[in-house]
Amino acid sequence: MNLQTKITLKKEIINPISYNSKILLFGSCFSENIGSKIEYFKFQNTINPFGILFHPIAIESLITNAINEKTYTAKDIFFHNERWHCYEAHSELSSPSKEKLLLKLNASIITTNAQLIEASHIIITLGTSWTYRHIETDTVVSNCHKVPQKKFLKELLSIDEIRNSIEAIISLLKNINNNVDVIFTVSPVRHLKDGFIENMRSKSHLLSAIHQVVSPRNQTHYFPSFEIMMDELRDYRFYNSDMIHPNETAIDYIWELFKNAWIHQNSDTVMTEVDSIQKGLSHRPFNKNSDKHQQFVKNLHLKISQLKEQHSITF
Repeated sequence: MNLQTKITLKKEIINPISYNSKILLFGSCFSENIGSKIEYFKFQNTINPFGILFHPIAIESLITNAINEKTYTAKDIFFHNERWHCYEAHSELSSPSKEKLLLKLNASIITTNAQLIEASHIIITLGTSWTYRHIETDTVVSNCHKVPQKKFLKELLSIDEIRNSIEAIISLLKNINNNVDVIFTVSPVRHLKDGFIENMRSKSHLLSAIHQVVSPRNQTHYFPSFEIMMDELRDYRFYNSDMIHPNETAIDYIWELFKNAWIHQNSDTVMTEVDSIQKGLSHRPFNKNSDKHQQFVKNLHLKISQLKEQHSITF
């Protein structure tokens, strides 16, 4: 008996991800879910250098600023709730120190610029079409940092606006890195604070816009994270207790499908070895001074040295 409707994924990928690939991930918290799997298996990667970004305008702005090597100054940050913030970055970059925040922002711009040029694959997860426009400056912000709602106008990006933003992102990336593969996906995280109907409107705008733009012939692709969650995992047992975020089982399931579609099969042996080492590193012995455990540690370090020598993998 088949209790699921399965999504068929094409495997006609010219440039799959390998241990030689350099992967850059932008977007919603689901980017971090997939990114954590990529990091666990020790592929070369960077995840959200400016923190979680939810909508396409925020990601377009970051990529534009990184390519133009923007220098952040005091006019780009503000003080609120005893911390300094930047409307273009997530609160994880915020700091009690004005100087430290500016240092982090400018260091991230420099490293992001280099990574955009060197990346073989860029994965962009779009979370929502809803944006917040700062009334005083008439600009769409990436994060509100819990500034009072009256300071913003809430707006739903149209399909055309999202399409234009995605096209701009692709054009920006291709101008500095013509060989990069760009993978778009829509986050399965449900933004129910916007409302049930509003969340679905938001996701539908993202989906419609993405599919007007992506073309494998242009090395732009779509991976159906949202559809896998909505169809194959159509059950609340695949959600966390908040009934909004996918749980570990769902993330593992979607990761397996992503791996099958995008990770080069020649990487399987190395991934198995990395997994074995990761489990060994997390092992907690009953007696760490025993001869048996000392031999276990010695063998583990030997495996790590071999992977570092053969594939430049570090733990």
